[in-house]
Amino acid sequence: MALAPVVAVAQEKTGQALTAAEIDWRPKNQLPPEFQAQLPVFCDGGYLPSGSVGAQVPLFPEGGSGSAPLEASALNARYELDAELYLQGDVRVRQGSFQATGSEARYDTRSGDVALQGPLVSRGEGFLLTGESARYSVQSGQLDINTATFLLHDSEMRGQAASLSRVGENQVLITDGLLTTCGPGQNDWAIVASDIELDQAEGFGTARHVRLEVLDTPVFYWPYITFPIDDRRKTGFLYPQFGSSSAGSGGFLALPYYLNLAPRYDATLTPQYIHGRGLFTEAEGRYLSRLGESVLQVGYINDDSAYKDDYPGADGERWALDFSTLARLGGGWTGYGDYSVVSDEDYLSDLNRSLEINQATHLQRRGGVRYAGQNQYFDAYLNGYQTITERIADVDKPYAQLPEVLYAGTVGLGMFEAALESQYTWFYRDNDTLTGLDRANGQRVRAVPELALPMRALWGFSRPSVSLDYTRYDLEDYTLGDSSFDRTVPVFEWDNGLYFDRRSSLFDIPYNQTFEPRLYYAWADAEADQNDIPDFDTGLKSFRFDQLFQRDRFTGGDRVGDANQLTVALTSRFNDLLTGAERARVSLGQVHYFDDREVDLFGQGSSDRSSSPLAGELVLNPIENLEIRSSGLWDHDTGNTEEGRSQLIFHSQDYRYLATLGHTYSRPEDLEQTDIGMVFPVTNRLSAIGRWVYDSGLDRTVGTLAGLEYNNCCWSVQVVHQSYLTDDEQLDNQVLFRIELKGLGGSGGASDNIADAIYGYDERERRRFGTQRR
Repeated sequence: MALAPVVAVAQEKTGQALTAAEIDWRPKNQLPPEFQAQLPVFCDGGYLPSGSVGAQVPLFPEGGSGSAPLEASALNARYELDAELYLQGDVRVRQGSFQATGSEARYDTRSGDVALQGPLVSRGEGFLLTGESARYSVQSGQLDINTATFLLHDSEMRGQAASLSRVGENQVLITDGLLTTCGPGQNDWAIVASDIELDQAEGFGTARHVRLEVLDTPVFYWPYITFPIDDRRKTGFLYPQFGSSSAGSGGFLALPYYLNLAPRYDATLTPQYIHGRGLFTEAEGRYLSRLGESVLQVGYINDDSAYKDDYPGADGERWALDFSTLARLGGGWTGYGDYSVVSDEDYLSDLNRSLEINQATHLQRRGGVRYAGQNQYFDAYLNGYQTITERIADVDKPYAQLPEVLYAGTVGLGMFEAALESQYTWFYRDNDTLTGLDRANGQRVRAVPELALPMRALWGFSRPSVSLDYTRYDLEDYTLGDSSFDRTVPVFEWDNGLYFDRRSSLFDIPYNQTFEPRLYYAWADAEADQNDIPDFDTGLKSFRFDQLFQRDRFTGGDRVGDANQLTVALTSRFNDLLTGAERARVSLGQVHYFDDREVDLFGQGSSDRSSSPLAGELVLNPIENLEIRSSGLWDHDTGNTEEGRSQLIFHSQDYRYLATLGHTYSRPEDLEQTDIGMVFPVTNRLSAIGRWVYDSGLDRTVGTLAGLEYNNCCWSVQVVHQSYLTDDEQLDNQVLFRIELKGLGGSGGASDNIADAIYGYDERERRRFGTQRR
């Protein structure tokens, strides 16, 4: 659509020139189909460039224009020798990268100034300018526009100014300016400033006497601010964060400050006031080298009033630190490290908001180097813990590995395949108060060489293998005999599978159904009584469908399970031949034991059952946006369900609708919970958010989340109330907010909490802010 007819019609209807935003604005039903497809439902329209003035040029041109000839055209022209060139009617002026149109122009040949009368329109690459009049210097390239309006298409930022001046190749000055990302005539929010300077060379803008206006009413004032105009980083304040939490005894207000210290490192300082506690500060520093990135996070409060009330005699000083680093050394080698420490066990639940430490009973400290090649793997590290829960007894605290070294490799030997898994670990724990096996520390070496004959074909596979599971111990403070001893367990495994398929159709959709039987046999001649060996890192695996094909029921290396067992399993898949998607998968299997399992871990893991519970998995994807998963264990001897996990996940194509329904059941753990989550649009702009977790065993709610989200294309707001069960079995409550002004970012942390609670919400946020158009 040509620009001139649009302007002419608008002037005839309104009697005045359109603003830059009004020229390119289109209601939703007038946008091309590809634009409409990207437009969120809560947006009424979008910007579409309606025409051009010559070639598209940048707002900040490269190189000067003074040496370029001035080109001009008009319907009428009058020239006074050595004085003035007067142009009237459809005036077009161009010099180098500068170009504009207007109703008339006067070019002073002596001074080199061009005076343009509006309605003035100047379009370039990603921007549009209009004004009542303008003055342009042919010599310097300076452009001054009076009563200007402008539109930046990429950011969808529009504005107006009493005057706009491009004073150099890299600088634009705006006087009495207004900026917003709301549509034309919709000043829900706006930034108003007396003076704004945009400096492309430095990559930032500055503004003086700045007001944030909501519905044309001032709500906040800054005497001076700086802000980025491209993707370069800039030191300055970020948006305030605020909220409410019962853990914080009320509300909090945070004011983050970003420090762009150097191209390779920066920091963020976040002082915040928490009602009932006092001044709390968090800081984050990041360093980026040619090898990788390191991040240091610290939290500190000097005098926590609420903590002193809860713990009389405490000084109220509390802190936390988390450091992580990752270095890619080349050639498949990687260095890594992670160190976390807190001052007390309540810090994470009371204060932590930005440190990347999850609520836990043990904080890990680990660092080492790793190599990953095509057929080899090596990892050497030091690993320790801080136990932050005082209720944990010394005997239940984990051992540190000082160090642990892992190596695994595979090599082909003709028809055969040889492999080795090996591990060396020095275990240490402060055991001065303990006795017996619990007092022992020491070294463990484990090696599992294997020789296999892999056979593969399109219709199936077979892999018989023999291995030797060897372990040696050299212990300290060991009182049950010789402190150096070893254990050798011969192992035989044979894994077999067949693949059948057939094609058919359902509801006129062609699909491929597979039938995949699998037999897995395992034999391990392990000595029954291994309880004279300390438990450094060993546990009993939870029985799941995947464990049907594992010969050892123990994790770690201090127990090797005896085995003489056969797994019989069947998997069937339904694949959509039109899309390639797997629409359904059902698996069922059972382990048959030919001998009793006698090896145990201090009473756990032994059994005389002749068969395992039936283990099954079901995955359904009947449509693109619906997934149903279910897994469980059913004991055919007792007729009871031992464990069950089910989850339904639904989202609409644009992720406006989200729904999750989950159920977890475990008879051994006496656990049964139901989890319901949803995001449901009430209108095109208002959505309800909710989650509810109910524990049948406790007969109580153990977690809730309820809130509202409003979007109108130039701003959004979220208000969420969340409750969760704490260690003392009390429901803690917090109210979280997030306000997002499109183009300026947001404040508050509600989105992160919602994303943790409801599957798919982070993708919804990415689509909402990543592909949204005006």
